[in-house]
Amino acid sequence: MLTQQRLKEVLEYDPLTGVFTRQRAEIAGSEGKAGYIAVSIDGTKHYAHRLAFLYMTGRFPEQYVDHINGEKGDNRWLNLRDVSRKGNQRNQKKSVKNTSGVTGVCWEERVSRWKAYIEGENGRTYLGYFKCFDEAVAARKSAAKELGYHKNHGERT
Repeated sequence: MLTQQRLKEVLEYDPLTGVFTRQRAEIAGSEGKAGYIAVSIDGTKHYAHRLAFLYMTGRFPEQYVDHINGEKGDNRWLNLRDVSRKGNQRNQKKSVKNTSGVTGVCWEERVSRWKAYIEGENGRTYLGYFKCFDEAVAARKSAAKELGYHKNHGERT
């Protein structure tokens, strides 16, 4: 198990840039297929965002690391937070399948209304059908705020 002491022997971390370096200022790690930076230490690959937690706090994150701005390669300390799976999901990008432009709002053809919904504690909750798109959006945003969704949720693609 990697320790903070061993990590600091092998790498330096700049919390302002989010970059890990090896001796001689050589940048450590490379971007993988999913966009996360992976760093190899003693023959084991580690994600840089998880290493940042170990480096800064002396422990790995309890569950998930959320990149607040949604950029998987941005490992600046101010962009990372330790969250639950649910917390991580509540700061997701807008789906590429989204057609309304607003997460949790879609046109329901069979009733000719805008439908608003949100993923809550016990699964999907339907917030209602609305004649007006703006009313559906307002209902969705209100529910997102009430359930503690991050302000960035669904705002970027």
